[in-house]
Amino acid sequence: MNIIVVGCGRVGAELSYRLFKSGHQVVVVDQNPEAFNRLKPDFRGRTVEGEALSLDVLTRAGIENADALAIVTNSDTLNAAVAHVARVVFKMPNVIVRNYDPRLRPMLEAFGLQIVGSTNWGAQRIEELLTNPENRILFSAGNGEVEVYEIAIPETWDGHTCDELLSSEPPCLPVALTRAGRAALPKADTRLSTGDILNVSTNFKGITALRARLEKGPEA
Repeated sequence: MNIIVVGCGRVGAELSYRLFKSGHQVVVVDQNPEAFNRLKPDFRGRTVEGEALSLDVLTRAGIENADALAIVTNSDTLNAAVAHVARVVFKMPNVIVRNYDPRLRPMLEAFGLQIVGSTNWGAQRIEELLTNPENRILFSAGNGEVEVYEIAIPETWDGHTCDELLSSEPPCLPVALTRAGRAALPKADTRLSTGDILNVSTNFKGITALRARLEKGPEA
C-alpha cells in the first residue's frame, strides 16, 4: 500500500517505520525538518517537509495516488482539518486520525473520522490491568470502548445457560464457546459446562460486573 503519515513525532516515526518494515510505501510529512531525525537509519520511505494543510504539500506527498492517510500530530485541530481536506478534496477513503487531547475528541467525532486516542486507550488498559489482572482481552475495538474477553466457566455455573449468566447491565454478548477444544457459536439457551471457555463482548464495566457474578454464583 501507498501510505502517507502526517506528523513525525514519536508516534508518527514509530508508525512510519513499522509500515515500512511491513513492506508498504511510506511518505512522512512534517513542517519541521529536524523531526525526520526520529526515523530509524534504515527507513527507506520518502520525507516531505511542509505544512500538511497545504494542497501543494499533500500533492507532493502523493495523496492523489495514496491508499491511506494517517494524521498523528499533537494538534487535534490540525488533524481534523487535514483529514477533512483529504476526504473532501482528494476523496481519500481510508483516513485515520490521532486524538491527542481527550477533551477535544468530540470535535473529531463530529467529523465522522476514524479516531485512535492513545491517552484514552492507554489509561483504560492500565486501569484494567491494575484492578482486574485476571481479565484476558482477545480483541479491542475503537479505543477500547468495546472489547472481547475470555472467561472460564467455574463449577458453580455448570448446567446454567448463557442467558442466565449474561443477563446483566451493561450487556455482555456471547461471541464464542470453546469446549474440549472445539468452538461453537453460543445461543441464549446454550448450557454451560465447567471448564468451558466463553468469549464475551462488552465494556470495562460489563466485564467487571460479569466477574463479580461469576464469583457470587447463580443463586446470588
